[in-house]
Amino acid sequence: MLASISVPFVDTSAADLVWTLDHPLVEPLATRSVGAHGPRTELRVLGASHQVVVESPAGALVETVACLPGVDGRLPAATERSVAAGGYRFRSTVETLPPGELRRRVDRLRDQVADAPGGLLVSFPGDRLAVTALHLTRGDGGPLSWRTWHAYPQSGELVSTASTVTIP
Repeated sequence: MLASISVPFVDTSAADLVWTLDHPLVEPLATRSVGAHGPRTELRVLGASHQVVVESPAGALVETVACLPGVDGRLPAATERSVAAGGYRFRSTVETLPPGELRRRVDRLRDQVADAPGGLLVSFPGDRLAVTALHLTRGDGGPLSWRTWHAYPQSGELVSTASTVTIP
């Protein structure tokens, strides 16, 4: 799903991002709910950041990757947790790309995520490379997985995350 919003892109950088599993819900700019086969999951774009909410009979999981006022940036390269909803894994990478490569990667995201089942891509006005994208997948009876991408064209950064929750 490609979402058009009127909120302008606000400069930030990967160094400002915080990962947490205990931040309260934030009013999203765009959402996509998925849950026909498995736990209800909501993909939420907050700006150049995201929340993914997974609701299962065992409990809820709220993953937040965002710039949080008053909290120093700390995006882990990898972490694992045991949470009420099940086993959880997270990993992230930050790449600094030349303008042409960032453009190619954002174009590929538009092609792969915008129309995909379980996909949500938000493009911000003012810079076509300023995007936040999320893509949720679930194999037959397997874990629930999602990937996210946050593009910061002013610094040439592309932040990618991959998360998996194994629900009992």
